[in-house]
Amino acid sequence: MTIIVITGAAVRLTGSGLGCTDWPNCEEDQFVSDLSFHPAIEFGNRMFTGVVTIAVIAAVLGSLRRVPHRTDLVWLSWGLVAGVLAQIILGGLLVRTDLDPRFTMGHFLLSMVLLWNAAVLMHRAAQPEQITGAAWADETDAAAAHSRVLRPAGRIALLAGAVVLVLGTIVTGSGPHSGSDEAEVAERLPFALREVTRIHSLAGLLFLLGLGGVLLYARKHGRVRVVAAAQVVVSLVGAQIIVGYWQYFAGVPVLLVGIHVAVATLTWISLVRLEIETRQTSMPESVLARLP
Repeated sequence: MTIIVITGAAVRLTGSGLGCTDWPNCEEDQFVSDLSFHPAIEFGNRMFTGVVTIAVIAAVLGSLRRVPHRTDLVWLSWGLVAGVLAQIILGGLLVRTDLDPRFTMGHFLLSMVLLWNAAVLMHRAAQPEQITGAAWADETDAAAAHSRVLRPAGRIALLAGAVVLVLGTIVTGSGPHSGSDEAEVAERLPFALREVTRIHSLAGLLFLLGLGGVLLYARKHGRVRVVAAAQVVVSLVGAQIIVGYWQYFAGVPVLLVGIHVAVATLTWISLVRLEIETRQTSMPESVLARLP
């Protein structure tokens, strides 16, 4: 799923969004694209959906065949199926609306929802059993007090990260890379690029400060797993801010935009893992020892 986000960005950044002008066929009378550049890039991204579909089917079969049966894993794996089907529909609408930026935004943001689903599924599938609140009811008063801070902090961090992502898609929808070399075809959002970029960058800086607070609190109270997860997110967000400013002042070159998308995807996955860790911090060592 991470790879298909990056290949999808490659379609947009190479101006190949309308390399295939029909859906699901590449052209009205041609299912497979020819070997010219734009059609091949666009159709290749479509074909990679098949790889994602195989992985999702494997997840569903794994959750159904697992012994003992886990209902939470079944629901999460079927959530991936629903998300992939929704992505296919959105992809068709994107082509048929000549790359309407609102559908481009939806395409990316739905990918982030799918990655959240997949990350949670990976975490829970690695647990030997479905662990509930009762499993760590013997936590100390001090641990419970710290958890009352870290749990909501993790949720707020995830929500703040989602806001930064949405703002980033607005910048993308207002910027120069519409997904098609035919500038008059693909419309852009009616926002001043400079202004929405400023809002996005400010949100990113505030987000980094908030993450720094979570990291310092977790370190002070010895939450080793949260510290490790927070360090990864802080490093990625810091790198993302540097790349963001670099691409803006360099005139938004394609390569840097692609790196920005890739790092954003990895940052989101790491942020989901951080939120998961903040929910696990109240577990006693006997329960933590059973987790990956």
